[in-house]
Amino acid sequence: MPNTKIAGIGFYVPEQVVTNHDLMRHMDTTDEWIQERSGIVERRYAKRHEETTSTIGAKAARIAIERAGISEEDVDFIIFATLSPDYFFPGCGVLLQRELGITKTEIGALDIRNQCSGFVYGLSVADQFVRSGMYKNVLLVGAEIHSMGLDYSTRGRNVTVLFGDGAGAVVLQPTDEPGKGVLTSKLHSDGSYAEQLAFINPGCHSGYHARKMEQDIDFGYDEDAEFGGLFLSKKMFDDGMIFPNMDGQLVFKTAVTKFPEVIMEVLEDQGLQTSDIDLLVPHQANLRISQFVQRRLKLSDDQVWNNIQRYGNTTAATIPIALCEAWEAGKVKDGDLICLAAFGSGFTWGASLIRW
Repeated sequence: MPNTKIAGIGFYVPEQVVTNHDLMRHMDTTDEWIQERSGIVERRYAKRHEETTSTIGAKAARIAIERAGISEEDVDFIIFATLSPDYFFPGCGVLLQRELGITKTEIGALDIRNQCSGFVYGLSVADQFVRSGMYKNVLLVGAEIHSMGLDYSTRGRNVTVLFGDGAGAVVLQPTDEPGKGVLTSKLHSDGSYAEQLAFINPGCHSGYHARKMEQDIDFGYDEDAEFGGLFLSKKMFDDGMIFPNMDGQLVFKTAVTKFPEVIMEVLEDQGLQTSDIDLLVPHQANLRISQFVQRRLKLSDDQVWNNIQRYGNTTAATIPIALCEAWEAGKVKDGDLICLAAFGSGFTWGASLIRW
């Protein structure tokens, strides 16, 4: 049975740079406050009415496809990871297929909704397809446009200052080289705190989860209304319920526990140690989280790649963007052991080991 290698990789970030000072014009914050809590200096925002999650995903995909030495028509399956799809439905997978001009081949397209862990989850799924021989050229894309759905008032600053737009993509192919390619992946989830990092409204829940939970969460639905479902109410707008919400302390506390655990899990699965890692590419959620994990695992600065300072958190796109940047910078070389790890909404988390 063959292993799965990354045959081509690419990324795209929009041209518009938005600095912390730019955000200061819209909310009560400072550059020092943002950098101290997240490490972020700037992020990219897509062009309104010109760029969407699927179109920037296509730009990254074309680079990955070219570097893999294949054409768009050679792609035989698409996996698209995002939390910011163009539409509620259909998913971005089919829109990417159309954008790439490969609808005639009628290949399958799968959408992954695991937010920050989406790329790692997608890599694990693609790995199984390639190993089994079902597909030979799987296109995996992680792309996000957060800028269209954030709260740019002081009320929303804790979330808004963290996120940016961008896309990354890889082409996955079989390899018979011994010990090369994806070595292992481990995936986990715990839905106990699902609403603590979530985009709840609008949704089709009609307040169901609020009645189920011990804590009092108001989802903005009128209990006495005859009909309930997917709609926008005045209360949702007034209370800022149409924007993402996050319990930052809980997310940080959980992330710095689960990140090292799952990294050690994939290493132990292969009989390896942290000293064997040539490069850790963590999900770029917060520079403080990455630094905490680095210290916990006793990794050197040369063993960890961070770029959140320049792009912010692009959720499902952070790992492929960072991995591609590291590769372009010569930090990823033939034979290197690469560890990818992510934690995010759900909560979901996972890690993969790749021998380049």
